[in-house]
Amino acid sequence: MIKFYYSGAPNPMKVALFLEEAGLPYEAFPVDTRKGDQHKPEYLAINPNAKVPSIIDGDAVVFDSNAILLYLGEKTGKFMPAKGDKARGELLSWLMFIASGVGPYSGQAVHFRSYAPEKIEYAINRYMFEAQRHYQILDARLAKQKYMVGDTYTIVDMALWGWARMVQNVLGEGAPAKFPNVKRLIDEINARPAAARANALKDSHKFKTEFDDEAKKAMFRHLSEKVA
Repeated sequence: MIKFYYSGAPNPMKVALFLEEAGLPYEAFPVDTRKGDQHKPEYLAINPNAKVPSIIDGDAVVFDSNAILLYLGEKTGKFMPAKGDKARGELLSWLMFIASGVGPYSGQAVHFRSYAPEKIEYAINRYMFEAQRHYQILDARLAKQKYMVGDTYTIVDMALWGWARMVQNVLGEGAPAKFPNVKRLIDEINARPAAARANALKDSHKFKTEFDDEAKKAMFRHLSEKVA
């Protein structure tokens, strides 16, 4: 049985959605990042990057949400596009676009706007601009087709769902309406029973919500540990 280490953040939720969609048996282990669970030795032995999610599947240990989606998709053959170089190229390109663009820039936009001790206008504008640009690219893609990779619901759509369902947290309350094609896809995924079960998993554990000194030390170690 797969061991799934998760929190309610966007990246773990992508994997939760896949596990529920595929009907794979798994055992869930919450990692409360605001309490510093990700820095405990037993978790670092699984994921040396001290991030969530991670999975253990027999002898295989996989971390990084997009790597996990690709691993599980290839292993099960589920939620992957039709075979062929064209579909494979599109799958990898858009999956990595979300991995290297949408996720990091969205996260940094929120960080500099809401959590950084100094409100640096340049940093806020930089990451907000790039996050919006990424969503414009996604919206244009989905204006031409039902899913991110043609007419097939794939792991790329799951990767996008993890972040796009929270786009208002990144770009403001009116953001979903600015990207109607992304919203159409997210609404469709939200209506799927697997999405409801993934959200129920998130809500089944009472993760810490307070952003106190303990949380700051656990999540933003650069505030207390300087580069040598």
